Amino acid sequence: MKHGSTPRMTRRDAMLAIAATASAGFVPAAAHAKTTISLGDKKLRTVSDGNLVLPMSFLLPDVPEAERTAFLEENGLDSKQLSPECNLTLLEDGDRRILFDAGSGVNFMPSAGKLPETLEAAGIGADTITDVVFTHGHPDHLWGILDDFDEIAFPEATLRFPRTEWDFWRSDDAISQMSEARQAFVVGAQNRLSAMEDQIELFDAGQEVAPGVEAVDTSGHTPGHTSFAVHGGGDSVMIIGDAVTNHAFSFARPKWPSGSDQDPQAGIETRLKLLDRLVTDKSTIIGFHLPNGGVGRTERDGTAYRFVQDR
Repeated sequence: MKHGSTPRMTRRDAMLAIAATASAGFVPAAAHAKTTISLGDKKLRTVSDGNLVLPMSFLLPDVPEAERTAFLEENGLDSKQLSPECNLTLLEDGDRRILFDAGSGVNFMPSAGKLPETLEAAGIGADTITDVVFTHGHPDHLWGILDDFDEIAFPEATLRFPRTEWDFWRSDDAISQMSEARQAFVVGAQNRLSAMEDQIELFDAGQEVAPGVEAVDTSGHTPGHTSFAVHGGGDSVMIIGDAVTNHAFSFARPKWPSGSDQDPQAGIETRLKLLDRLVTDKSTIIGFHLPNGGVGRTERDGTAYRFVQDR
């Protein structure tokens, strides 16, 4: 599939996701991860925005059904749908409190959009967030930037967005590159990016978005998808966004095309490169959709990889 094309999420897939979400409710999540990660003077933790409910026909549409079902059942996963967590990362460094992504808000899925409750439970005021740094423009990462009154949810924050991603979502032809079921993603992104203009700062891959926080190109999931390597105290943590989305098949079957990637082939190439880097660097990772707060590490497993959960 060529760059710029869109995976085949049909209107039926979208309706299945909404219906499943309504019936499933949301998975209650702790206010923060079980482990606080210290990197010198920096401290990281995850904060929950709830979870998504997605049909497997959307997640892995191009994997033969029998092969897909056998793998999922072997790994204890539902062969019809998954309910991935939504883990945002909070970085505290001196007087800066940096949130990576803004969650879903109330208009995407009923099971998501729980970030305001999570922050309140953790005693974190929205007005104490100094920076919001975005991995990409999908609804579960961006739409929560507006509150219930359609105002910026973090009024004191500088909003930092990948330049390539900004240019894509703001372009006149973005909507033509989406399937009918995903055209609402473009409308929603354009509305929110317009509202963000007074607080926005754009950045490029390779730049520091904050001291010791390096933007890493992990495009493929979207044209400007960005991960972040956080350095401190001689160690590093990689905030990987949606470059890797599932604790089982993204690691054990990294060459399976993902229905959530805008460019599935580029997503595969990025995933392999990133997993290899994570093994080599022995970096702790924080995955937006990985389980139990998303914190763990990557190990090589034969010709593939495995995710090892931090306890």
